[in-house]
Amino acid sequence: MSLPHQYHQPNAPDSVTGDSDSDLDLDLDELDPSVDHSSNPQRARDGHRTSDFGGRIPLRNLRAGRLRSQQVGEQEDEQRLLHDEGHHESAESFDSVHDSDALLPVYGRRRKRQPESTLSRLGTNLRLPSLMADSPHPPTANGQADDAEPEDEHDPASNRTVAIGQRQATRFPPNAVSNAKYTPWSFLPRTLYNEFSFFLNMYFLLVALSQIIPALRIGYLSTYIVPLAFVISVALGKEALDDIARRRRDAEANAEPFTVLRFGDSSEVKTGSKGKKASNGTINSEGISEIVKPSKDLKVGDVLKLSKNQRVPADLVILQTIATESQTAEAEALKAVEEVHSLIEADADTPSAAASNTHAAAGPTGEAFIRTDQLDGETDWKLRLASPLSQSLDLQQFTKLRVTAGKPDKKVNEFIGTLDLVEDPDAPYTEEENQRPKSVPLSIDNTAWANTVLASSSTVYAVVIYTGSQTRQALSTSASRSKVGLLEYEINSLTKILCFLTLSLSCILVLIGRLDGEEKQREWYISVMRFLILFSTVVPISLRVNLDMGKSVYAWFIEHDEGIPGTVVRTSTIPEDLGRVEYLLSDKTGTLTQNEMELKKIHVGTVSYANDAMDEVTSYVSQAFGEAGDLVTPSSVFMAASSSATRTRREIGSRVRDLVLALALCHNVTPTVEEEGGQSVTTYQASSPDEIAIVRWTESVGLQLLHRDRTDMVLRSVKSGRDTVRVRILNVFPFTSEGKRMGIIVQFLHGQNDTSDEIWFYQKGADTVMSTIVAANDWLDEETANMAREGLRTLVVGRKKLSTEHFTEFTRQYSQAALSLQGRDIAMADIVAQFLERDLELLGVTGVEDKLQRDVKPSLELLRNAGIKIWMLTGDKVETARCVAISSKLVARGQYIHTIAKLKRKDAAHDSLSFLTSKPDACLLIDGESLSLMLTHHRETFISVAVLLPTVIACRCTPTQKAQLASLIRSHTKKRICCIGDGGNDVSMIQAADVGVGIVGKEGRQASLAADFSITQFHHLTKLLVWHGRNSYKRSAKLAQFVIHRGLIISVCQTMYSIASRFAPNALYRDWLLVGYATIYTLAPVFSLVLDRDVDESLANLYPELYKELTGGRSLSYRTFFIWVAVSVYQGAIIQGLSQILVGISEEAFKRMVAVSYVCLVLNELFMVAAEITTWHPVMVFSIIGTALVFFGSLPFLGGYMELEYIITVGFLWRCVVILAVALVPPYAGKVIGRTLRPPSYRKVRGV
Repeated sequence: MSLPHQYHQPNAPDSVTGDSDSDLDLDLDELDPSVDHSSNPQRARDGHRTSDFGGRIPLRNLRAGRLRSQQVGEQEDEQRLLHDEGHHESAESFDSVHDSDALLPVYGRRRKRQPESTLSRLGTNLRLPSLMADSPHPPTANGQADDAEPEDEHDPASNRTVAIGQRQATRFPPNAVSNAKYTPWSFLPRTLYNEFSFFLNMYFLLVALSQIIPALRIGYLSTYIVPLAFVISVALGKEALDDIARRRRDAEANAEPFTVLRFGDSSEVKTGSKGKKASNGTINSEGISEIVKPSKDLKVGDVLKLSKNQRVPADLVILQTIATESQTAEAEALKAVEEVHSLIEADADTPSAAASNTHAAAGPTGEAFIRTDQLDGETDWKLRLASPLSQSLDLQQFTKLRVTAGKPDKKVNEFIGTLDLVEDPDAPYTEEENQRPKSVPLSIDNTAWANTVLASSSTVYAVVIYTGSQTRQALSTSASRSKVGLLEYEINSLTKILCFLTLSLSCILVLIGRLDGEEKQREWYISVMRFLILFSTVVPISLRVNLDMGKSVYAWFIEHDEGIPGTVVRTSTIPEDLGRVEYLLSDKTGTLTQNEMELKKIHVGTVSYANDAMDEVTSYVSQAFGEAGDLVTPSSVFMAASSSATRTRREIGSRVRDLVLALALCHNVTPTVEEEGGQSVTTYQASSPDEIAIVRWTESVGLQLLHRDRTDMVLRSVKSGRDTVRVRILNVFPFTSEGKRMGIIVQFLHGQNDTSDEIWFYQKGADTVMSTIVAANDWLDEETANMAREGLRTLVVGRKKLSTEHFTEFTRQYSQAALSLQGRDIAMADIVAQFLERDLELLGVTGVEDKLQRDVKPSLELLRNAGIKIWMLTGDKVETARCVAISSKLVARGQYIHTIAKLKRKDAAHDSLSFLTSKPDACLLIDGESLSLMLTHHRETFISVAVLLPTVIACRCTPTQKAQLASLIRSHTKKRICCIGDGGNDVSMIQAADVGVGIVGKEGRQASLAADFSITQFHHLTKLLVWHGRNSYKRSAKLAQFVIHRGLIISVCQTMYSIASRFAPNALYRDWLLVGYATIYTLAPVFSLVLDRDVDESLANLYPELYKELTGGRSLSYRTFFIWVAVSVYQGAIIQGLSQILVGISEEAFKRMVAVSYVCLVLNELFMVAAEITTWHPVMVFSIIGTALVFFGSLPFLGGYMELEYIITVGFLWRCVVILAVALVPPYAGKVIGRTLRPPSYRKVRGV
C-alpha cells in the first residue's frame, strides 16, 4: 500500500508555485543557429513551448516540478553558451530536475578521455552508438546498425547486458516457436530407432536379412523385403505428416507480425527534431522508423510497440507506456503548443499551455495491465510499470539505455536487473552537470513474459531481453517426446510369446527329425533357421500395417464427428489410449471455467437479492442517487429514502444503498473509453476479474464508475446522467494472498472544490478474515456458507467512519512504519489493524460466480461415473479453486474437502497424510508450497495416498509442478494419464501425459499446438474418451487378435505339412499364395473390423460404467490371446490334417491337397470375420462378398500352385464343405455358449 504522494519518485521535486516568466528567461542558445534550440532544459523548466512539449517533458516534472532560482538558471545558460562556443557541443545533466537533450557530434579533433566508470569497463564492446562516442558497430548507409548476426554465441549461464535498439555483441537464440518432434537430420535416425525398438519389426528385419544367405532362402527375396519396407514406410510417412503439420502450425505462430522501432544514425536527426507521437501511433521523427517483423525474426535488443490484446512474443522489459485514450488529446495539445511557439509567446500560464500540461500528463502513464493466464494460470490481471528512467525519455534516446539481466530462468515471478543510462563519456564533469551513468533497478513489475497478453488500452514500448528457448515459457516446457500407446506395448509382449513358441516348435521339429534319422543333409541350426523363416507368418508383418491404417481411420472419424466440431488429431499413433484413461489432470482457467465473472447474489443481513430481485436493488439506487441534484455522501444517502415507505423497507433500502456505494468505491478498477464501431464504449481494467464483475454490477443497478485515477474517483447516476459521488482517494490497501482483503480510505466532496469532513474506510475481503474485523453479528457465517455451497466466491463488505484527528494520527504512524528498514510490512499491517480494522460496520456479502464452460457439470459427472479420477491443477488461489470445484460438481455434495495450505513442517505433512489414509473418500485441496514440501520429503507416501482419492485439487501450481505430478502418477500407477489445458502454462503437463488434450483458448493456441488432440470445448472430452476412445481400443484389440489368428493358422498348416513330410523344412504355400493370403484374399474383410462397434453412442453415454471395463484391458489380454491361439491351432490342424487325410500328400496329389487346404483356409477366414462382427456395416458386407468374388475369380490364374481341373469336381466341393464344417462349428458353438453363460456387459445393455 502506498500513500498517494508515494506514487511519485522518492526524490521528486515539489510542485511549482508562483513561478513567473520574464524576458530574462530567454535562452541565450537561441542566438546560436548551430545549437539545438529545443535542447535547453531551462526552456522546458520555465514553460517555453517546444515542438515536443507532450513527448519531451517528463511526467514527474509536470506533476511535481521544482525550479531552481532564476540566478542559477542564468548561470547555467551562460556556462553552456561559453562551452558551446568553444566546442560546438551541448550537454545536459540527467538528474531529477533536468530532461535529457540531444548532443551534437564533434568531428576532426581529438577528444579528451574521461576516467572510465565501472559500468563502462564492464561492457566496453557493448557501448551504444551515440552522438559523441564511436560505436563498435558503425551504422550502415541507411542509418541502421548492421543486422548481421554476431559471430560469438552468448553463454546462457552468464548475465547479459542488452544494448537497446542496437546490434548485440553476442548471438542469442532465435525467437522461433517449435513444437516439432524432429529435425530434418534427426527424423530418419529417431524414427527408425523407434520402429525397430519394437520386437515385431526387428524380428522381420532379421528374417528379411536372412534371405540374403543362400542356404536360408525360401522363395523370392521380395516376399520378405517388400512387406517390411511397406510397413516401415507407412509408419515413417505417418510420423512425417504429423510433424509437417506441427511445423505448419508453428510457422503460423512464428509469422505473427509485430511492430519494431528501427533506430537510425543519431547524427542524422536534424536540429530541433524531436520524437513527437502522433495520434495514430506513428513516430514522426527522422532517424526512427517503424518496421513490421514476424515473431521468429525478433532479436534481443529490439524495441517492440505493443497495443491492447496483443500477444507478447518474447520476454520483454517495459520501457514506456502511453495511454491510447489520451493520444488524440495530446496531439491537439501539441498542435496548440506549436502555434503558440510560432508566435514566440512567452507566457507559460496561458490556458492553452495549461491544457497542454494536462494532456501531456495524461499521456505517458507508465502503467499497463497484462493477462498471464496463458503463462501461470492466474486469472488476475497483473499491473506492470515502466521504469521512471525510460518513461521520461524520448524514443530516440532509448539507444542510450542498457539493460543488465540475469541468466535465463524458469521462475515466472522473479526477475532482477538494472536499467542504465549511458551519457556522453567525453562531456566535462561538474557538480551540477553530472555525466556519470545513471542506473535504476528492474524487478518483475517491469517485465512482460512471452505469451502474456497486453490487457490495458495503452501503447507499450518494450525491449526484448530473452528469446526463443530462453524465455520463461520455453524453460518451463518439457521437450516433445514420441508417444507410444499402451496397446502397442501389449502387442509387443504378445509377439515375443509368439516368437518363443515359433522357436520352440522349430527346435522340437528339428530334434524329432534328427532322432528319427531324417533330414541330415543340412546342419541342425540351418534347419532351425529355415523352420523359423517358414513359421515367420506366426508373427504377421501385416499386423503393424493394419494397426497403423486403423489409427488413421480412427483419426478420420474423430476429426469428422459433427458432435465435436473443430477437433484435430495431432498425434495419430495413440487413439486407443483414449479408451484406457484412468486419471484426468485438468487445468481450471479457460478449461473448466470461462474466466468471466458475474455477481449473482448479494445479502444485506435480513434479505438477499438474486436474479429478478435485482430490479428492487435498482429502484433503491435510483431513489438515492438518481434524483439527487447535489453530490451524495454516506450521510445524505440515509435521508434519500422515500418517506411513504415503511420503516422496515427504508432500513433495507438504506443497507442496500450503502452496500452498492461501498462496492462502487472499494476497488482498484480504472474505467477506459474506447471507440468501437463509431461509438464510445466503456471498458474496465483491474488486476482482478472479480472487481470488474462487481463494478459492472453496480453500473447495471444504476451507479456507474465514470472516472478513476490515483487521487480521485467519480461515480455517475445511470438514470440522471449526472455525477452524484466525488471522492478523494487518501489511501489504498491492495489485495494480497496473505491478507485476503483490500481497503480504501476516501474523502467525500460536497462540490467541485469544497471538501467535507466525511472520511470513510471501506474494506472487502474473504469471510475467513473479515469475520474477525467486522462488528459482532449472527448471520455472516451462515450466509457465506450458503453461498459457498452454491459455488459462489464470497466477499464480505464493511465500512468505518474516521474523524479527521483519527485519520491524521493514523497517517502519521503509518508513514513512520513505512520508513522501517526491518519488519516494514508487519509494522504497517499492525498500524492498519490498530486504527482501521476494528469493529467495522457490516454492510453485506456478495457472491460472484466464475462462469463455467458449457456442460462442465454433466461432463465431470459422466467421467467420474466412468471410473476416471479427476485432478484439478491450477495456478489460481485456494479460495477460487475451492469455489470452482464446488460449482462444477467436481466435489460431490457433502464430500469432505481436506485442505493442506502453507505447510512448512515435515511432521505436519505426515499427520495430514495419515488422516487422508483413514478417509479415502475425501477430496484433497493442496497449495503449491505444501505440494513442493510433499514432493521433496514424502514423495512416495504422498503419491500412494493421493492416487487413491477420488478428487485432488492443487492450487498455486507452477507449470513444472503440473508436469511433475503427471509424470509421478504415470510412473507410480503405470496407468494411462490424460492431461487437458488451454494455456501455455499447461504445455509441460500435456506433453508429460500419455494423452495430451489441448483446448483452443481465447488468448492463444500454445496448448492446442503442443497437444495430441485439440478440441474447442471441455465437454467434447467426454465423447472423445467414452465414444471414440472405446471404439478405437475395442476395434484395434479385435483387429490385432484377428491378424495374429490369420498368421498363426497358416503357420499351423505349415507345421502339419512338415510333420507329414518327415520334418523337412519345405514350404507348403509358396510366393503368391503366401502374399495373396495376407493381402488381397483376407486384408479387406479383416480390416473392415475397424468399422465394428459393440454399442451405440447413446448407450455409451447412458452407461459410462462400460468405459471402466476398458481400463482393465480385457479386450486384449493373455486370456483372450491364448483363446485365439487355441482356435488357430485347432482350425489349422483340422484344415491341413483333413486335407492331407482326404486328398493325400504324395507328389501326384500335392497340388490337389494344396487346392483343398488353401481354398478352405481363405473361406475359413471370411466366415470367421463374419462371425466376429457385432454391428454390420455396408462396407463389411461389400468387403466380404467382394473378396470372395475376387478370390474365386483369381483361381484360374493359380495353376502353377494347384490343380485347376480338380477344383471344378464334386469331390473337391464335398471335401471343402466337410473340412469347413469341422473347423468352424465347434469354435462358434463355444462362443455362443460362453456368451449365454457369461454375457458381456455390452450385450446386457443392448438387451441381446
